[in-house]
Amino acid sequence: MENQFRPQGFSILPLVVKNLLIINVIFFLATWAAEVVWHIDLSDYLGLHYIGASDFRPYQFVTYMFMHGGFAHLFFNMFALWMFGNSIENVWGPKRFLIFYFVCGIGAGLTQELVQYIQLNDIVENYQFVNLGNRSVPVSDYLNMLTTVGASGAVYGILLAFGMMWPNARIYIYFAIPIKAKWVVIIYGLLELFSGFSSVDNVAHFAHVGGMLFGLGLILYWRYKAGGWAPRFNIKFKKDKYNTENGRPKSDWDYNKERADDDRRTDEILDKISKGGYDSLTKEEKEFLFKQSKKN
Repeated sequence: MENQFRPQGFSILPLVVKNLLIINVIFFLATWAAEVVWHIDLSDYLGLHYIGASDFRPYQFVTYMFMHGGFAHLFFNMFALWMFGNSIENVWGPKRFLIFYFVCGIGAGLTQELVQYIQLNDIVENYQFVNLGNRSVPVSDYLNMLTTVGASGAVYGILLAFGMMWPNARIYIYFAIPIKAKWVVIIYGLLELFSGFSSVDNVAHFAHVGGMLFGLGLILYWRYKAGGWAPRFNIKFKKDKYNTENGRPKSDWDYNKERADDDRRTDEILDKISKGGYDSLTKEEKEFLFKQSKKN
């Protein structure tokens, strides 16, 4: 049976995801109101400026994640946050999910700053003005114009985590094309990396790649770091005779993921029994249900 993810029995809008959605919407409305009423662009204060610009402030590594360039930018980021984030938070718990979200978002910002530093180093050292086509501006003013906004870096990290936890779950691209999550992660990662080197648009492609890389690093740290601090899963971890793999104990990560997958599959089989009776089950489904009853 394929590893089909269904959030059955899970909260559709868990605590952290819900509050992140609310905060992002509030920031978006506040940005619109400040522009209309006071003619103030909050992105100048809360967006992430280039680290060498006079408008740069350290707190922008956090606040830029709650700023968006338009309704479509906000909508798709929040839709992806809900679509993938609710599943992950239900398994990890709010504390671990929140840490992961901010590490990915801040890591995306750091990656963007590093790439910009490499790209702009020659301009900063050798030029006084930058030609924008219709006008020339001082380098100092140009640096202040470079502002990164959006939760995309954190969202790409969440997409990576979803693909690692449920690699065979089907994601419907454009609500029509089914692709396994692991391939979505690989394809999107490669597209963003390629676009970062070749595209001339205003999208922070390297920030997206950075969010995925920092997310991957944190996941590997949580999974394999021995003796150090690591947030626990929201699911209780028991050492029992099933908690072995090749004769060695499984990690918390693998054990709890396996338990979550088994619980979802059990729910699917029970649904099938309620609709068609026990005889509607395949031999493999009956054996699986029997093994689960022995575990519990």
